[in-house]
Formats: sequence, C-alpha cells, structure tokens
Amino acid sequence: MSVRGFPSQDAETALEIVQEIAVWTGQGCILTTKDFTILEFLQERRHRFGETYAALLRAKLDAATVIFREDMPAHVTTLNSRVRFRIGDEPPQTRIISHDELQGFVGLTLPLTTLRGLALLGLAAGESIVLPRDGAAAPERVVLEAVLYQPEAARRKMRATKRPALRLVHSADTGTVPHRAAVISGGDDDPGPSAA
Repeated sequence: MSVRGFPSQDAETALEIVQEIAVWTGQGCILTTKDFTILEFLQERRHRFGETYAALLRAKLDAATVIFREDMPAHVTTLNSRVRFRIGDEPPQTRIISHDELQGFVGLTLPLTTLRGLALLGLAAGESIVLPRDGAAAPERVVLEAVLYQPEAARRKMRATKRPALRLVHSADTGTVPHRAAVISGGDDDPGPSAA
C-alpha cells in the first residue's frame, strides 16, 4: 500500500493521517491555477513540514478542482483573501491568507505554511474541515464563515466599473498643444519639478 507523495516506509503513517482529516463539507477544494501551482511548490518541499501538514497538502492537491482566476466564485478562499473563520466554539477570527509569514503583520495574516492557513485555502463560505490537533484527543473543526475580500472578485469588479473616457491633451507626434487646452500659470517663476 502506498500514498502518492510519501516515501514507501511512511505510507502507512501518511494514510492514517489522511484518514483522520475529514472530507470537506460542500463542494470541496476549489483552487486557482496560481494557488494550485503554489501548493505543488510546497509539495516539493514537504520535508520542511510535519506529517499532518504534508498529508493535508497531498489531499488538497488530489481533490482540488482547478479553475482560472476569472472563474473563481467570490465566496471561495484564495491566496490573499481576507476571511472570517471560527475554530470550534471559539469567537470568529479575521485573517488574510498569505503566502508565508509577513513581518510586522502579527495577528493580521494566516500563512499558507500553517495547517489552518492551508485548510482554509480553497474552502467556500459555510464549509468546514476537521483537522487533527497535535497532542489532543479531539480534532478541531475549522469553519469558514465568510470571505470578506477576494482579489479575483475585486479584479472582476474593477474591470466591470466603467472608466471615464480619456481625452488627448497633447500629442507628441505633432509637438503642438491642441487649441482647446488651456495653459495654466501659477503666477510665480518656479519652473516646478519637471525642470529638474
């Protein structure tokens, strides 16, 4: 018996860990092509992480539905999304899912290199995942309450917003200023920063 991505001597241990991780509720793991590529990169360096993290990483890669960022539903967690989640019965927390730890942002980010950060990536609002806890008998349930900001959704919204039309004020080809353009003089003889 072997589990893909683990050395053969660790296959039984890895299988036990994967079986401890509950299957996602709802649609499962949805990743952008970029997020999937980042997880593949982490998989190549899985020796840096614990067995539980490596098993969850492998399970996410195996179960992921990969889509283009333009098609990503706004309620799914992607990298750099700001999410509100809850651990068991604890009060909700809000964090930004980051690639790795960012100095100076303690308490604001949840790195993808942590078990909880990895667990939330690809989850949709309302979904949950159960994670084993080191040294604890009972696993912890991570519930994604809401995706408060998602970069892909923000990008789509920005593109959909109508921008004002631009009007040519000066053409470099003709070297002349159109007759409608007014030259504004400040009244002083300071040529400004462009003279430097």
